[in-house]
This record gives sequence, structure tokens and C-alpha cells, in this order.
Amino acid sequence: MTFQNIVATFAGAFIFPFLIRMIWGKMVENWGNIGGWMAAGFIVGTTWTLNHGVGMIFQTGAWVDMAWAAGIGLFTASVVSGDSFSKGVPDYLAALVGGTLGGFLLSCFL
Repeated sequence: MTFQNIVATFAGAFIFPFLIRMIWGKMVENWGNIGGWMAAGFIVGTTWTLNHGVGMIFQTGAWVDMAWAAGIGLFTASVVSGDSFSKGVPDYLAALVGGTLGGFLLSCFL
């Protein structure tokens, strides 16, 4: 893996939780449940297209679902912004389990 691939992969993994943290809550605040559905389609769809469709991330054969990137990124952002470490652990574990199940299901037919 070259340095350029490392930087692009890190940036691609950063974009997803960053957009969730910055946009999702505001869309739900402004438009209610429909805003949540719109955020899901916009954020997940756009970042998936950037990372996998355009090829921003570099994969070497191992699969990692985008839920892992979201869980790790949002957990880190919460801890850095002042929330307690223990408060974010259940959400982090749920993201790991969800990401593992999602990746496994994808590997069954892809």
C-alpha cells in the first residue's frame, strides 16, 4: 500500500462519520423523521459512492463494513468533545456488531 493509498483510505473513512456528526442531526431537527431518511440516503449513498464506486479507499482483500468507520469515528469524536469513554462503549460495540453482520451478509453473495 502506497502512502497515497493510505492517505486516501484514511480520508474516505473520515468523511463518513464526519458527515453523520455534522449533518444528520440538523436534518432530523429541521425535517423530522423524513430528514432522518433523507440523511440516511444522502450521507450513506454519497460516501459509499465516493469510497467504493469512485475508489477513494484502497482495499487489500479484507472486508470492513462502513458501520465500523462510523462507529469508530463517532466514538472518537464523542470522547474528544468531552463525553465520557464509558458512555460511548455500548454504541461502539453495537457498531462493531452491526458492521460485522453487514460485512458477513455482503460476503455471502458478493
